[in-house]
Amino acid sequence: MAVNKAIVIGQKESFFIKVLIKKMQDGMIQTRYVQNTVDEINRNINEADIAVYYMDSGEVIESGILRFIVDTLKDKEKKLILIGDPADTRFLNDDIPDDILYQVLPRPLDNDKFMSVISEFFKKSSMDEFKKSILVCDDDPNYLGLVREWLKDTYKVSVVTSGLQAIKWLGKNKADLILLDHEMPVTTGPQVLEMLRADEETRSIPVMFLTGKSDKESVLAVVALKPEGYFLKNIEKDELLEKLSQFFALQVAKS
Repeated sequence: MAVNKAIVIGQKESFFIKVLIKKMQDGMIQTRYVQNTVDEINRNINEADIAVYYMDSGEVIESGILRFIVDTLKDKEKKLILIGDPADTRFLNDDIPDDILYQVLPRPLDNDKFMSVISEFFKKSSMDEFKKSILVCDDDPNYLGLVREWLKDTYKVSVVTSGLQAIKWLGKNKADLILLDHEMPVTTGPQVLEMLRADEETRSIPVMFLTGKSDKESVLAVVALKPEGYFLKNIEKDELLEKLSQFFALQVAKS
């Protein structure tokens, strides 16, 4: 069974933070206090699934610290719960992206409400709700199985074996990225892309082509369709994961 882990960040380990940590530990969440310095946060962030920042009354989080927290959580794809007086936390809404800020809770803190919120987070996390969703469309079941195996620990992966199946799947589900085989029988990758771009519901979904052809003419034909990118099918696992990570990081930076 996976162990739920969290860190509570604050200027000092106050009585309220100690009470909160005890409550979390009693709720079977492995929790530790971390002082709000770059070194301490950097030293402990990898041991947590979520960070909780407990603001003292009247506290103004130093801009450098806040920027470091946001960048670190974004880089490591982790979430933040912010606790503080509404008069203090409302100034931070523009500085903390929505994809990082899980929830803001007011002081004085309702510990039962907090436990309900963080328990909900861990439940969603266990169901991979916070992972980016990738749909892989390819007519080769063996290749689909390989790519799914490579990506499943990092992303929420769904696979289909034809373009029409992809269109049908997207009618009921959402994807953050589509990896689309360029050379498929019946309905080709370019035809699928055309259908996606013609539909209001799917036109904004990023698409990257998968192609087994690396000659200049074939690559230029793929690029001419203006997908978000393409991968050669002989790409290695580590390179694919790295490029996908870079792509999603760039998407966050643009948002």
